[in-house]
Amino acid sequence: MFPVGGVGVMLLGIAVAGVPCLALVAVLRRRTGAAWAWSLGLLLWSLATIGVLTLIPTDGAPGVVYADERFYNSCSFDYGGPAPEGFWIVSGGQRLLNAVIFVPSGALLVLVLARWRSARWTIPVGLLGLGLVSVGIEATQQVLSRLDRSCDVTDVVDNLTGAAIGVLVGLALLPIVRPWRR
Repeated sequence: MFPVGGVGVMLLGIAVAGVPCLALVAVLRRRTGAAWAWSLGLLLWSLATIGVLTLIPTDGAPGVVYADERFYNSCSFDYGGPAPEGFWIVSGGQRLLNAVIFVPSGALLVLVLARWRSARWTIPVGLLGLGLVSVGIEATQQVLSRLDRSCDVTDVVDNLTGAAIGVLVGLALLPIVRPWRR
């Protein structure tokens, strides 16, 4: 078995995910304007970063956790759930970091969708989509026990809170960035 995981793998995955996003920005910049192209490229990169940080095992050699040996056999619906208070990358509560990781995606979502007149309803739908991304991550963590992660409804609430804060930040940035201009 090839051990995959740890901070180094996560940082490498984030850097590698940035390459196609930069290429997309380079292609779209002339047709759509720099502000919108960068907003889209950064939105996709932020989503890839969320995927890497939440789906790569935190341990460099996670080994195998068999389904019948998992500590939790179902997703925790106890608000506050099994998540520890500390976090392994930076100090601070894991709940705060779960919220903060979704703030850029929420802000960039607004900058991408504000280009069209339908933004009044696509932004709330996009926020719901970010919530579904969080649910998908938690479901994946539950199913793939090898990740050595736990499925917790608290994470979904914290992620959605971060995305909602990001939407507010994006709305505040709209007059400055103006992604609808070329």
